[in-house]
Amino acid sequence: MSLITKKEKFLIIGSNSFSGAHFVNGLLKRGYKVWGTSRSEQPKKEFLPYFWNDINDFTLKRNCENFLFRSYDLNNDLKGLISFIDDIEPEYIVNFAAQGMVAQSWENPVHWYKTNILSQVALHDELRKRNFIKKYVHVTTPEVYGSTDKGWIKECFDFSPSTPYAVSRASCDLHLMSFFKAYNFPVVFTRAANVYGPGQQLYRIIPRTMLGALTGKGMHLNGGGISERSFIFIEDVVDATINLSLNAEAGTSWHISTREAISIKNLVKKICMMTNVDFDEIVQVNEERLGKDLNYLLDSSKLRNIFDWDEKYSLNDGLDLTLNWLKTNLNTLKNLSWDYIHKS
Repeated sequence: MSLITKKEKFLIIGSNSFSGAHFVNGLLKRGYKVWGTSRSEQPKKEFLPYFWNDINDFTLKRNCENFLFRSYDLNNDLKGLISFIDDIEPEYIVNFAAQGMVAQSWENPVHWYKTNILSQVALHDELRKRNFIKKYVHVTTPEVYGSTDKGWIKECFDFSPSTPYAVSRASCDLHLMSFFKAYNFPVVFTRAANVYGPGQQLYRIIPRTMLGALTGKGMHLNGGGISERSFIFIEDVVDATINLSLNAEAGTSWHISTREAISIKNLVKKICMMTNVDFDEIVQVNEERLGKDLNYLLDSSKLRNIFDWDEKYSLNDGLDLTLNWLKTNLNTLKNLSWDYIHKS
């Protein structure tokens, strides 16, 4: 059994992130040679799909041969990262790296601005000088729009960020667009709806709710869960992002989303039904967090019409797969921290 390795080389910045790790796995399954970097060493294998036990020995061997990881902190070792990039000369760079977590950005806004603006600008100012780059995919966020109370919005919707996190991401997006206009830097922007799936960080709403239900520890629901979101399964996001990496024109922005929305409260109720627990027994309602946007509803018709893309996983399908991952790894996951730990 053999698989021809494709000649195009991909570098994934932020490859330890939930989306980054699944993107690496998606590229490896399609036969690409992949390099990955993150500021931390690789986490437990339960969070790295290319090392999971359900893959066969051949696939595991292929993944080990076709993926090379190195740890570089964008805030403190740009020189090392650029040297690594120059050694590889990747045609495609996909950047998932960012300081996340909206609520915590109010506590240390300078940290968010440093990582998501200053360090990114320094990186891009180096990358624009590398002629071997065919495409630079900047994985950004719908948070840049603020609350989308006017329904399903298109990619041309004005930015109106409402938190330090959102401001930092919007600023970086605007900076990159200026580089496209001034230097023809081959950037493509992707903004996905709320992504979920196996291997997601335990502090996120879906795995945290499932863990709370499976262990009986319960959970807090900020603001009663009235905000609405579209939840999209990670494999659908990977498929769309690979397509856009290879085929989208530089300077374009793309929404990756389902066409259905659900309130956070109803999402939690759905998970409670799946796990046979009573909503009122495990859920405690808290005050809404500062700057919480009511809706993020992304119109993905551009992606669907131009690239004939469609999601393959329903919300029920994706939740089933995520719950199965949690049950399979419950003995390990229940003993890990369920809370976000900030790294400056």
